[in-house]
Amino acid sequence: MIGRYANAYEHSEYGAMWALLTPASQQRVSRSAFSARLRAAAQTATLLGLRRRGPVSVSGDLARVPFAVRTRVFGRLAAVLELPLAGSGSSTRIVFDSSLLFPGLHLGQSLSRQTALGPRGSLLAADGQVLAQGSSLASPIPQIADSIAGTLGPIPPAEAQQFAREGYPPGAKVGLDGLEQVFQRQLAGRPGGELLAGSTVLARTAPVPGTTVRTSIQPALEQDTIAGLAGRYGGITVMNPRTGAVEAAAGIAWGDIQPPGSTFKIVTATAALTAGITTPTTTYPVLSSILIDGFRLHDAAGEYCGGTLLNAFAVSCDTTFAPLGVQLGAARLVAMAKRFGFDRPTGITGVTRSRIPSAAKIGDAVAVGASAIGQGKVQATTLEMADAAATIADGGRRPLPTMRYGQKPRFVNVASAKVAGEVQSMMEAVVRYGTGTSAQIAGVTVAGKTGTAELRDTFGKANNSQYKLTDSWFVAYAPVGNPKVVVCALFPGRGYGAQTAAPTVRQMLVDALGL
Repeated sequence: MIGRYANAYEHSEYGAMWALLTPASQQRVSRSAFSARLRAAAQTATLLGLRRRGPVSVSGDLARVPFAVRTRVFGRLAAVLELPLAGSGSSTRIVFDSSLLFPGLHLGQSLSRQTALGPRGSLLAADGQVLAQGSSLASPIPQIADSIAGTLGPIPPAEAQQFAREGYPPGAKVGLDGLEQVFQRQLAGRPGGELLAGSTVLARTAPVPGTTVRTSIQPALEQDTIAGLAGRYGGITVMNPRTGAVEAAAGIAWGDIQPPGSTFKIVTATAALTAGITTPTTTYPVLSSILIDGFRLHDAAGEYCGGTLLNAFAVSCDTTFAPLGVQLGAARLVAMAKRFGFDRPTGITGVTRSRIPSAAKIGDAVAVGASAIGQGKVQATTLEMADAAATIADGGRRPLPTMRYGQKPRFVNVASAKVAGEVQSMMEAVVRYGTGTSAQIAGVTVAGKTGTAELRDTFGKANNSQYKLTDSWFVAYAPVGNPKVVVCALFPGRGYGAQTAAPTVRQMLVDALGL
């Protein structure tokens, strides 16, 4: 029985442990309360794992089981779990006592800790300039630092349990946003302190100071994103498409999600071409509206559009791409979106995950068609759409985003080089003669995609009313063939992508390319 209890403890099988308590103990502490107290003790100790390390010894009504314990903050310790017993032979059961909650506790003792953090590390830009000095967050380039470095503050309630498991003291200040949140664990180091059984010290460690983190942020480009926002509510991300390094970001670049509108047609086109259900030269009807399961979908301004797939993409024809999404089907559309990074962990702390419903939950044909044009329940960050464009620029390989200087690039295969090349040709057409002509740069071939995401139905609305009801998006990279930079801009409630976001992205590309 004692062996079964110890084995269950090794595997965190708290229900099995509770079942071996005396009936009186079970009346005194319920199964859920027992499990909660064991989890609380594990959290206090920052427990990583434990295992038995020797034979059980029994003296009178007390069993002692030696354990080797691994903790995140207090290192490794050898301690004995004390189990008070009642009964004899096969009827022996364990009496509940606080000593059951953790090895090293004697009867009646409680487990506690006292922890503290060491000095906080500093944030550096890619060129070595200080973005935030330790916990003071001081910087010699304050305007740039204020836009990207982030702030410190009390641990948010939603994250209190996780930080407690890592040993942070309750009053600790942590990164709440920006790069301070992204690199919180590296900047903070590891807490240290004492683990106590009553007043007895079970283990003692010193805090590990935080490290200085050199980020991928380029101060000159960051200054350009500030200028590009021009005080407006929005977000801009600048990425190196060859490495996935985020070289500048401002506003709601990665902290907010919005419907991506027609920028999502990059994903839909890639999926449809990969599935072999269309080609760039496939011809579609020229329409201003279309019925999908009884719902009439209008093009953005009621204009007539269609023709080849390439042309429909260039002029952002919803009456082509919504039915194409229906033909593609939810399963293939969602699968491709996930390859592009939707509904997947970003791998970067604090970055909001872009979303698309599962194929089972996306809805009927109307919902699938809406999703194919970046509406419905599809939502994205500018970081996500910059990465989508970078995927096309890289011949179908998606660079995993990073904000750390010099990190080795990592890629995910999304589409074939042939398909990526076809989508790139369509993105070139967007800028050459389509909805993105305001992003043209003399002597440079730019590939891009506009997006005008409806927040509410805008059909038939006056232009000034429509302006307030749509998000303005544009994503582009340059030069085609030797891509050096990709930029995505979002301005919620600012009208067409061509009107607001595209000129901003053009200027960002010009600055990034040193033109």
